[in-house]
Amino acid sequence: MDATPSPKELVLRGLSAAPGVAVGPAYLLQRGVAKVPKYAVADVDAELARLRTALDATRAQIGALRDEVARRMGESEAAIFEAHLLVLEDDLLVGEVERRVRRRKLNVDHVFSAVAARYIKAIAKIDDAFLRERASDIRDVTGRVLDNLLGLGRAGRAGEPSVIAASELTPSDTAALPADEVLALVTEGGSRNSHSAIMARALEVPAVVGVHGLVAALAAGDTVVVDGDAGEVIVHPSPAALERARAAAEARAARRRALLADDGRPDADEEGAPFVLQANIGGADDLADARATRAAGVGLYRTENLFLRLDGWPDEATQAEEYLRVVREAAGMPVTFRTLDIGGDKHLAGHEPEANPFMGFRALRLCLERPEVFRPQLRAILRAAAHGPVSVMFPMVSGLGELRQARAALASVAAELAAEGVRPASPVRVGAMIEIPSASVVADALAAECDFLSVGTNDLVQYLLAVDRGNDRVASLYDPCHPAVLLTLRHIFASAANRGAPCGVCGELAADPGWAALLLGLGADTLSMTAAAIPEVRHVLRRTRREDRERLAAECLRDADPAATAARLREFAAARLRPRA
Repeated sequence: MDATPSPKELVLRGLSAAPGVAVGPAYLLQRGVAKVPKYAVADVDAELARLRTALDATRAQIGALRDEVARRMGESEAAIFEAHLLVLEDDLLVGEVERRVRRRKLNVDHVFSAVAARYIKAIAKIDDAFLRERASDIRDVTGRVLDNLLGLGRAGRAGEPSVIAASELTPSDTAALPADEVLALVTEGGSRNSHSAIMARALEVPAVVGVHGLVAALAAGDTVVVDGDAGEVIVHPSPAALERARAAAEARAARRRALLADDGRPDADEEGAPFVLQANIGGADDLADARATRAAGVGLYRTENLFLRLDGWPDEATQAEEYLRVVREAAGMPVTFRTLDIGGDKHLAGHEPEANPFMGFRALRLCLERPEVFRPQLRAILRAAAHGPVSVMFPMVSGLGELRQARAALASVAAELAAEGVRPASPVRVGAMIEIPSASVVADALAAECDFLSVGTNDLVQYLLAVDRGNDRVASLYDPCHPAVLLTLRHIFASAANRGAPCGVCGELAADPGWAALLLGLGADTLSMTAAAIPEVRHVLRRTRREDRERLAAECLRDADPAATAARLREFAAARLRPRA
């Protein structure tokens, strides 16, 4: 009898969401639709008591997940679960369930399932990235509530190191998987900036999203290659493909081990010229990683994480306590506070939904119109500045008018505190974030009135290319290698240099080693990134000279094709990550 032929190799393409190469068996994370019974009830109060019990259990589970993610990945990633807790407090959702149970006298599981499904369907149809993400949050949380009502457990353990594949991967799904069982993450939907992609980067595992036809092509246990660098998934890889992938994965693992065994040398290139690598943090707990990777300070502290964690507007005392903890944990490292950046895809209770939130009432716009929010935050930051070196930068500045208003508010608050006997330990540097095309055009004028500029590349690319970075339908158009992005960055850096103001980058591009070299070659002074990315970026930059970086920048500026630029950056980094003979 003939042997069964080996399945044919199948190559599926998607979007690179987290770098690296992994090989392993597929674990299909598929949540089936629970069969929810429907029956009449006589004791309505008992049904509503069941609902309250399920909601309490869900709160406890999400709280535990939040704490676990904060421990494993950091406060920034844990903030994802703040939105999930908000769903449980949604009066419209929970209130409608209660009213229907009382009116129709039906079991609460059935009513809750029907109401949640209707909400999810309605919200998912809205043409707005934030609200679509809200639909995903509701689906995740209401599924957990329903499981608690029905007494069902949650799927979550692969049982062995596996490639986790799903049509959609929720933050709860990802957080529930033990880190030692996740080789890579692959999803049919999503974008580079989806929750699952962000968490994959925090876990430091390869990820590919937007892989159409993934679930239909896979069976549990199938051998899969995930190439997070190329955005490629190979199902039933040939022996040659397997060998290449395993060699790449082992080389990367060996390189990572070598990078983590840091020799403690100063951050300088081959000619001895220093470079500055800082960390992006979401809270004091993230500073342990920053210290471990020898970050030269905090280039971005996302102060909104405290607001999201509390789902409210904390008073001056609460903020001052949090900020002081960050400054003390930094132990002399400079800390750059980004003032409140709420809006867009980060909302608090009481924040009115908008048709286009990314271009709406957010960040500095909100703060300037709400001094009762802005001034207490500025006071809290300056109170912390009495205990260590602090900088303040304002997000989403569109022009000089806003910058001057923000600086005036800061000066007014500083005068108040000085009268109270509270003064900074050292002068507080003031900067503006360049995230909006208008700000990039007038960067020279902004730099003239700032101590520094910082480029937020995530939003700048989005606005410059008119691409919603959270919308998977246009995610392929979100391309930082577009010539317009490179030319804009060069203009910003040159404008800052012309005014003698340092200019850094605190967006995700800085965490890519090839991009890090390019940004310095284009004229950036400092780079701030997630702490986990620092060792690899440091290694590559140490193996460059100023001439190398400037030549790379010139070549990329000449490229008309973004794909050619991306390939050039990968090769530049790979050549310096390879062991030297």
